This record gives sequence, C-alpha cells and structure tokens, in this order.
Amino acid sequence: MSARDDFARALLDPDQPCPAGLVAWNGSDPARRFQVYRNNVLVALVDALADGFMVTRELVGDAFFRAMAAAHARAHPPRSPVLACYGADFPGFIARFPPAAGLPYLADVARLEYLRVVACHAADVAPVSQAALAARLADEAGLPALGLGLQPSLAVLSSRFAVVSLWAAHHGVGDLAAVLPEAAETALVLRPGLEVEVIGIPPASGVFIAALQSGRPLGQAADEAMALGVGFDLAATLGLLLQKSAVTALHPSGSIS
Repeated sequence: MSARDDFARALLDPDQPCPAGLVAWNGSDPARRFQVYRNNVLVALVDALADGFMVTRELVGDAFFRAMAAAHARAHPPRSPVLACYGADFPGFIARFPPAAGLPYLADVARLEYLRVVACHAADVAPVSQAALAARLADEAGLPALGLGLQPSLAVLSSRFAVVSLWAAHHGVGDLAAVLPEAAETALVLRPGLEVEVIGIPPASGVFIAALQSGRPLGQAADEAMALGVGFDLAATLGLLLQKSAVTALHPSGSIS
C-alpha cells in the first residue's frame, strides 16, 4: 500500500493514527493539524450529501442525517473531485443502515433525489421536431420496429413506496400528513429545460419508458407495458415524452447506437 493510500485511509477513519512522515511548515504538531483537516474533509462530504438529499434529511432530521452521512462517507469516499455528483452509493447504504430500518421508504426517496442530481448535470441534447416524430408515428407498418432515443437526463424509478408524493409534499405540493408511504408509485425524472422535473406516471408507462431507454423498439416496449395487465395508454405516454422534449432520436429499424 502506497503512502497516498495510507493517507486516504487515515483521512476518513478516526481510529487511524496520523500518517507517518507528515511535517508542519511552522513546526506545529502534525497530528493536530491532520485531525483538523480530517474533520474539515468529513464535514465537506456530509454537507455535499445534505445538499443533494434534502428531502431525505428532512424525513429523519438533521442530526440523524449527518450521523448517517458521516458513516457513509467513511465507508464510501468520493471517487471524483466533483462533489456535486457525490452520493451514488448513498441510497444503497441507507437501505442497509440498521438505524434507518424503521423507514423502509427512505432509500427510495434517496434514489429519487440522486436521479435528480444526475438529471441536473446530464448533457443537453436537442429533441426531435414534433413534425418528424408525428411522421414516424403515422407510419403504422413501421411503428413496432421504431426505436426512440431519449434525453440523457431521463430516468424512471419504480418504487414500492410513495416516493413522488413524499418528495412533492416536502416541496410544498400536497399535504404530507395525507401521504400513505406504503402506496407504490413510479417516478419519471427529466430535465426538459433548465429545471429538473419529477412526474408521477402509471407503472405501465414506467415499464414502457424504461424499455425504450434500454434500446427496445416501440412494439416490444409496448408489449412489456401491456403485460402488466393494469392498462397502458400508449398515446398518453408518447404525448408526455413529446411534451417534455424527451425524444432526441428516431431509429426506424429499432437499432439504437
């Protein structure tokens, strides 16, 4: 293990001693200065998570959240210097964090919040024109094989819990007291303009959009959605994608590269 690895390991583990070989320019105690640096790094990581997972924090309170975030930061230090995108492992950590077991929906709320972070920083891609899409949709014979490229910001989260309602209520939309956390909801996350949107959609629409995103052609994606047996409105779902400028490419053969 290199000196750099020793330094990184000691930086996030308070039980580790100050790395050997450190000196202070002014002759002060390196161990004390390292402890200050260690605390500052941990606070910065916890603050980054607090900024990205605001609803998760509100659901458990600041003290609980910061303790949980600190435990996560020590176990999963950032792999990139861009702290704005830190937290990809946080939802999974929450799901395995014993003190959070009493809030089984908390991990999915965190998953939704991280999808918003990803959407916020996703690349901008121009949507296809409404005329081009309408022309392709009018070709009934070629419709089943049509592939649709979707915005990089787009993601679907199918949850056993009311993640959309919980998130919305914490942003002043709806009454938090009226939300039933155990009610399953599907979220569509995307950034059609400058703002990231979270939209509740039917489960079948979520299956359809996720299938398109995985590269499956329109016909196969529709079949997967209808297989749920709960009703699927193809026109309404395509209309939503068009309204939100989510379709960025048309592939007549169904092949998406």
